[in-house]
Amino acid sequence: MSVKHSLLAILDQGPAYGYQLKAEFDRRTGSTWPLNVGQTYSTLERLERDGLVVKGETDTEGHQFYEITDAGHAEVTGWLSSPVERGRVTRDELAIKLALAATLPGVNIAEVVQVQRHASLANLQALTRTKYAGSDPSGPEELAWQLVVDNLIFQAEAEVRWLDHVESRLRRFGDRVMPVQDAADLPRRGRPTASADDATRALSSGAAR
Repeated sequence: MSVKHSLLAILDQGPAYGYQLKAEFDRRTGSTWPLNVGQTYSTLERLERDGLVVKGETDTEGHQFYEITDAGHAEVTGWLSSPVERGRVTRDELAIKLALAATLPGVNIAEVVQVQRHASLANLQALTRTKYAGSDPSGPEELAWQLVVDNLIFQAEAEVRWLDHVESRLRRFGDRVMPVQDAADLPRRGRPTASADDATRALSSGAAR
């Protein structure tokens, strides 16, 4: 999630102070990824440092307003007109957890999958209930919120389908799923370490010469 670009896009609509920006971000995204005030202001400091925003007026209550610069407007335009680059390889915690569980002795990988399935289905059900708890489906704020929730629902559905795939693979492997040999038990490569007896014989031989 790009907090930087999100705040810039909001500022592109007009000056605002930190808490206003936080509230606007939460409102426009349905509070799906709520920002804290500290993160908002630290981001504003970086944006100011990079010349993308400048400090404007201060109101009678002491709120410091920020205004977007031409460079900031160009940054927003470029962000909105460019695709979001996905990393070629991502370290998904669940995938790594199951991969390791499948190689560890004494771990019932099927139970690990079932525990995750229960949690993933509960998350999917909660998201679905949230989706249909909205107010005015025709309003722009509701549309923005629905887009975010739909994205989360699709991700949750994909996770459940992937868990189905994992279970299918486990059934195909059956009893062939074996723990990976511990590194301490693996044969070491390279020149073997000399034992104490070898060292003693080598010293004796050298002394005799």
